[in-house]
Amino acid sequence: MNETARQLLARIEAIDSAATDNRLRAEAYQRMNDELKETQGQATSPDGAVTVVAGPGGGITSITFSEGSSETAREVLAADVLRAISEAQANVARAQADVVRRGLGDTELLDRVLDSDEELFGASRPSSLGAVPEPVAAPGSRPLPAFAGRGPRVADDEFEPVDIFDDGDERRR
Repeated sequence: MNETARQLLARIEAIDSAATDNRLRAEAYQRMNDELKETQGQATSPDGAVTVVAGPGGGITSITFSEGSSETAREVLAADVLRAISEAQANVARAQADVVRRGLGDTELLDRVLDSDEELFGASRPSSLGAVPEPVAAPGSRPLPAFAGRGPRVADDEFEPVDIFDDGDERRR
């Protein structure tokens, strides 16, 4: 085999190798994308009255109230809901960051996201791959806004009180 043929063969092998690498990378990205779509974050209020599940992107997929939640003062329950929403959203954001970390390894962009998460939510970084810690709230701290960093802030006085236990049946009043 002459030198030109060896060079052509080496180029063909390099192209085949690059094509294989690209196919494997595309499959890895697809798996990561599928996993990101299924990621959820969950949080339960400290008193157990409310549990919130957030899906990809922080959208709330469920809010569940415990049997004893009807005994909880409305103001406390409202604060519990807001806190659980914020924590569930933070948990899904950390879980998604962990999926990206496993898929891409440590990157500068991921570090910036985790730094921002730590600053906004006071939550520590995942200590190892696959670990997503629950956020830790300081004793006596106020609940975070429900959609921190995701839109305009709204003053509490812009909402009218709503009785979440009122089913509209006049006979029960």
